[in-house]
Amino acid sequence: MSERAWFFRALQDRLFVYHLGQDDPKKCTALKLARFGFVRLLHRSREIPLGSVVLDPFSDKAFSPADRDRVLNRGLVAIDCSWVKVDEVFKMRLRGTSRSLPYLVAANPVNYGSPTKLSTVEALSASLYILGFRDAAERLLSIYKWGPHFLELNLVRLEGYAKAKNSKEIVKLQKEFMP
Repeated sequence: MSERAWFFRALQDRLFVYHLGQDDPKKCTALKLARFGFVRLLHRSREIPLGSVVLDPFSDKAFSPADRDRVLNRGLVAIDCSWVKVDEVFKMRLRGTSRSLPYLVAANPVNYGSPTKLSTVEALSASLYILGFRDAAERLLSIYKWGPHFLELNLVRLEGYAKAKNSKEIVKLQKEFMP
């Protein structure tokens, strides 16, 4: 097994999705990621690994390359829920360390062009890209026809975020990227 293949295998054991089953299963990117073996689905909040990074759009702290060790040691968790119910979902107390993704634009067909309304696969891929795992980010997105377009649409932003050192630098960059 090549070093790259081994690394991706180790990384995919650290990718989780807390799946709330609120969306159309035919359009749910989390379910497709699980079918491909890229993520492990969690069905109860207590299954979220302690100390993992939980992607939370309402978190005060931005996701950054400084979260790399925590993700590699504890895991990365995306919450798969309907954007209609996002307010009530994130009022729940979730285990883990919450982080918000910086400003990015969705490429998925449901929310195309909407800032910050990412699908689960887009959120996980963006996170991996920011951490420096570009190949893994591309691999997750490759299971969708529109997936590679997400990286094209956000390339300048993602490259900038990946070079940042911490959350403060991400927030500063994000302000430059926002219209």
